[in-house]
Amino acid sequence: MNRDDKLRQVAAEFGFDPDEEIRIGGKYTPVLVDGSTAYIAGQIPRVGEVVHFVGVVGESVSLDDGRRAAGISALRALSLIRKHCGTLDAIATVPRITVYVRSAPGFTMQSEVADGASDVLYAVLGDAGVHTRSSVGVLQLPKGASVEADFIFGLNRSRAGS
Repeated sequence: MNRDDKLRQVAAEFGFDPDEEIRIGGKYTPVLVDGSTAYIAGQIPRVGEVVHFVGVVGESVSLDDGRRAAGISALRALSLIRKHCGTLDAIATVPRITVYVRSAPGFTMQSEVADGASDVLYAVLGDAGVHTRSSVGVLQLPKGASVEADFIFGLNRSRAGS
């Protein structure tokens, strides 16, 4: 199974359509390619028009739901890069992701929440999904989302200009 098919398979488990239009919430581009590096703007767990898992992880949002929120954010990033490059085969590496977790006071499991994004990257990209990562607890996120994640992808040189 190729990466694009894996994306569809994993996305179906989350109730996410990787072909849906990815809305952005401001005056910026969701994907910027500089040489063979693609930067993906922060993604929240929005499916269609609905932001899922709104609230605070460790209070109104469970750890498991926080992980799902991170997974949806990763699916959105992969969908954006696939749309931009035409295929996920354009991805050579994932140098870095950062996962921001809207956290309750005393909540210290941000890394476990971020595992949801990591799991999606590994499931879809295989070995190319290996990445470095930071997970950060924050007070607020756009639209009340519980998670926001941004991504840096290294592209195969033959696909970087797509």
